[in-house]
Amino acid sequence: MIDVQYLRSQFPALQHPMDNGTYPIFLDNPAGTQVPQRVIDAVSHYYTFTNANSGGFFTTSQQTDAMVKAARRLAADFLNAPHADEIVFGPNMTTLMFSLTRAIGKTLQAGDEIVLTRMDHDANVNPWLLIAADYGLVVRWVDIREEDCTLDMGSLEGALSERTKVVATVHAANSMGTINPVEQIAEMAHAVGALYVVDGVQSAPHVPIDVQAIGCDFFLCSAYKFFGPHIGVMWGHHELLESLPAYKVRPAKDKAPYRWETGTPSFETIAGTHAALSYLAEIGERYGDTHSYPAFSGTRRHLKQAMQVLGDYERELVSHLIDGLQKLGGVTIAGITDSKQYHLRVPTVACVFEGHTPDAVAEYLAQQGIYVWSGNYYAVEIMERLNRPDGMVRIGLAHYNTHEEIERLLAVLATL
Repeated sequence: MIDVQYLRSQFPALQHPMDNGTYPIFLDNPAGTQVPQRVIDAVSHYYTFTNANSGGFFTTSQQTDAMVKAARRLAADFLNAPHADEIVFGPNMTTLMFSLTRAIGKTLQAGDEIVLTRMDHDANVNPWLLIAADYGLVVRWVDIREEDCTLDMGSLEGALSERTKVVATVHAANSMGTINPVEQIAEMAHAVGALYVVDGVQSAPHVPIDVQAIGCDFFLCSAYKFFGPHIGVMWGHHELLESLPAYKVRPAKDKAPYRWETGTPSFETIAGTHAALSYLAEIGERYGDTHSYPAFSGTRRHLKQAMQVLGDYERELVSHLIDGLQKLGGVTIAGITDSKQYHLRVPTVACVFEGHTPDAVAEYLAQQGIYVWSGNYYAVEIMERLNRPDGMVRIGLAHYNTHEEIERLLAVLATL
């Protein structure tokens, strides 16, 4: 069992009261988490002591190169990537996805097919739609099961054909929290000779990630969703990173991962990402089940153990939240609400309140120091599919949230 108060003490944002003396409750986590002090310190230390560009003969440049190398190794441990040189850093997941889709698009021909889902964030939809328009590609859509917002696997099977070249799905939905059966999807995609691209932005903060076990070809996530700074991370098979026609300037190294990292990287946020992953590794070392993940060792094992224990605690929180919302009355929750299926969702809950628009609810909560999101949060397709033109209220939990905070949220919602 994790010591939540100890972990909370490492996050400066959680220690600052509002003007009325109460503390804000951060339930906006799917859009970006708070960061522990060590992340702030790492960014500050980089600027203070090692700020330089890469590839020089002088000390600060060599220190920068060593830091980036260490961060790649740790990110590879986090994702269980076979090699650190398969880790690409970029401004954010969306920018990396645009680079990836542009490169893949150049290898496709008119009439080739791409399979997308109605569940995904637009960062794993519109980049594909744009290359489809550019190259005359056909887009096939996978539907959801409306009753629990899970992926309709029969719809996926029906969308696949010998013309399918790419299947792109989310790992965990940023809207309803659904965790997709990505291992099964990878097998289905590869059975027809297609690449499988996974948006792991919402899964990375909540579940152990193993790209080798998933069997995908690319996996993209964002450090600012797992307690780090604003930076994106992409993993891909080395041979694909080496062979795809990445867009780059001529003097840049033409080998992976550098050929994907256009321009000067954000070294300070790479340093912060290393610190965020170190924070997670420490959780695994401190609280992890010593008998879990015997196939792993060292930091890789600690990171997997960390995500396991954090996920266990977060399932307690989401159970509390969903039970409380259902007792309020007048609340409609989208997604999985069967407690026996909570292992198939992350602690992100989308809901609507009878008689109130999502924006009105979010604004009311904000006035009480409770931070949630409203609207579609870039999950355009699923909101259209559910006929929610105004979107929904999204309450997103993280491991630094508490049962007491959920009780305060429910008490405020009861006064609507």
